[in-house]
Amino acid sequence: MSVKKKPLVVVTRKLPDSIETRMRELFDARLNLDDTPLTSEQIADAVRSADVLVPTVTDEITEALLKQPDCKLKLIANFGNGVDNIDVVAAHARGITVTNTPKVLTEDTADMTMALILAVPRRLIEGASILTDGKNWPGWSPTWMLGHRIGGKRLGIIGMGRIGQAVARRARSFGLSIHYHNRRPVAPRIAEELGATYWESLDQMLARMDIISVNCPHTPATFHLVSARRLKLIRKDAYIVNTARGGVIDEDTLIKLLETGEIGGAGLDVYEHEPAVNPKLVRLAKAGKVTLLPHMGSATIEGRVEMGEKVIINIRTFLDNHKPPDRVLPSML
Repeated sequence: MSVKKKPLVVVTRKLPDSIETRMRELFDARLNLDDTPLTSEQIADAVRSADVLVPTVTDEITEALLKQPDCKLKLIANFGNGVDNIDVVAAHARGITVTNTPKVLTEDTADMTMALILAVPRRLIEGASILTDGKNWPGWSPTWMLGHRIGGKRLGIIGMGRIGQAVARRARSFGLSIHYHNRRPVAPRIAEELGATYWESLDQMLARMDIISVNCPHTPATFHLVSARRLKLIRKDAYIVNTARGGVIDEDTLIKLLETGEIGGAGLDVYEHEPAVNPKLVRLAKAGKVTLLPHMGSATIEGRVEMGEKVIINIRTFLDNHKPPDRVLPSML
């Protein structure tokens, strides 16, 4: 009796051990055990040889890659919620299914967003560096390292999806007044639960908030949504936090406004040209004007394992000739 050949699944980055073990059991899994990012040619080779590709946010799956005449791919099972690293339209045109891992990282990302909302006005990172960077701490003083309380302030959330709503729930418990801009208002019961005020005009909301949190997905429509013009609407004593995608904000203009004191401060977990971080942002961080994190908003063990489990479910469902539960279509972007 012949044994049915397992499909070749190429995984571009190191995943949790339990997920890799299960993939080896189920598939002919080509893993990346040392976690070195694949080169463009290595990804092109994977597209030509694999039945299933499991990329991450660091892998650009372009139209050119998918248009290779010997492209063998049938499924791109993205290890991540956002799919801005994949040309979904090109994949769909070639009959390649794309899936993602939604509803997994909501709470983790919201936790990190709330951490930045607390850290920036209260100058937590700046204060911690006094003790860890060999600086002289003279002791407590009534006028030293003063920040701003967040209770009673207005929080403007850009993007009121699952993560935006989770941020709102946390922020409300800290006494923040919740405002939001979205493509459309949330359901009345959600707005009532969160005590949330809807702003159809993003411009008007930005001009009136004390803290702004970016929680929308990165799509062609949201690239530089917080543009140079809109950044200049933000009050000089306000703060902006971004745990979504760097490209949603015009980073160069944000830097200029931070340098000149035209925005109170910023907390960033994502950057427009990752993994490169603008040296000017690093200098601003050392000067205490911005808090920087290395894209760790969703970095929990539990979250990564759940993402891997979703990837496996999507692959198995697809290979069983059923519609994967997390299929992404161009019309959804």
